[in-house]
Amino acid sequence: MGGLIPAGAGMSGAYSAAAILGEELSGSETLGGLAAAGMTAGTAVAAIPLARLMAARGRRPGIAVGYLLGMGGATACVLAAISGWYLLLVPGMAGIGIGQAANLAARFAAADMAPEAGRAIGTLVWASTIGSVLGPMLGFGPAKSAARYVGLPELSGPYLLSVILFAVAAFVVLRYLRPDPLVMSGGVGKFAERPRLRSFVRPLATISAGRLAVGSMVAGHVVMVGIMTMTPLHLRAGGHALEVVGFVISLHIIGMYALSPLVGRAADRFGARTVIAAGGILLALGSAAASGAEASDSGGVYLGLFLIGLGWSCGLVAGSALLVRTFDGPNRVGIQGLADLCMTTSGGLAGLGSGFMVAVAGYQNLARIGVVVGLAPTVVVAIMVISGRRQRDPLPA
Repeated sequence: MGGLIPAGAGMSGAYSAAAILGEELSGSETLGGLAAAGMTAGTAVAAIPLARLMAARGRRPGIAVGYLLGMGGATACVLAAISGWYLLLVPGMAGIGIGQAANLAARFAAADMAPEAGRAIGTLVWASTIGSVLGPMLGFGPAKSAARYVGLPELSGPYLLSVILFAVAAFVVLRYLRPDPLVMSGGVGKFAERPRLRSFVRPLATISAGRLAVGSMVAGHVVMVGIMTMTPLHLRAGGHALEVVGFVISLHIIGMYALSPLVGRAADRFGARTVIAAGGILLALGSAAASGAEASDSGGVYLGLFLIGLGWSCGLVAGSALLVRTFDGPNRVGIQGLADLCMTTSGGLAGLGSGFMVAVAGYQNLARIGVVVGLAPTVVVAIMVISGRRQRDPLPA
């Protein structure tokens, strides 16, 4: 947990500033969205390599390497802000995305030896709350002021803070994550025995619980990334100050993380499918609230982003718990990495498309698409329940 808090702060502070810095450097809303989406792309690219490294060496070196690469990415973003060179920003955000991939992998570390997967994953996700909420506030507040004080561009502040925080997170993990949970659970070395993707693509694709787990994570990430990426620009267009942007993103992150222990307990008690269905409804309600908010009105955005964050939490925690319960054996870590790859790749595509969508049709229409995508897991669960009942109680001919 000691590594998750500073890493979460470094990641969220950097992400909340990315679209604004990208637009400032390039003069384009679309390129601003591309810069923010670079973090999600980096997370997707790193998911399988980090899973392979952890399966071969353990959770501790894999997570620490991800944090160190996140620190390198934040350094590149600082240089982009100082030099005004946009092309440094995108790979820099991709490096920060590798740090996020390490944070995502850490949730499975919580379940390596835990009897109640939902509770363990929810608790570790909750540990990210403090850092993730403080990240945008510190980045747009003291860090921005500190950068201005020393003669640097204001928007280099969040990334200077990110460099420091990722360094702290890497140190904490290397020093204190002992014993390694994956080593203790006997999972080290197994993934390397079967390195081909098809060895874990096939079971994930053929088991309905696996498809539902990944689908819920994908839907939540698409809605969350697509709408959150463009929210800062939407608020800025309405004349809101950077501090307001920071508070909106922080409230969204509270929804993502603060209630995750309750989400995990609910998944253990009522079943992952029930929580996944509830998460889909929350995603749709949050997107609907955001779709009705004008740029000058932050109230609907506050509510919408909070509900989207909570819906994302339901999909991530319950979907992850469902994966842990469904898959075991040699390919467990690889399947977890593949699930994160699917989730973050789809989120990256959503981030890339969100800038184009806002430029063509506006923020409200982007949020309306979120309503449809968010409801998809709920519809799937309903179909599975109805199909199961029909199989148990067939209708008379």
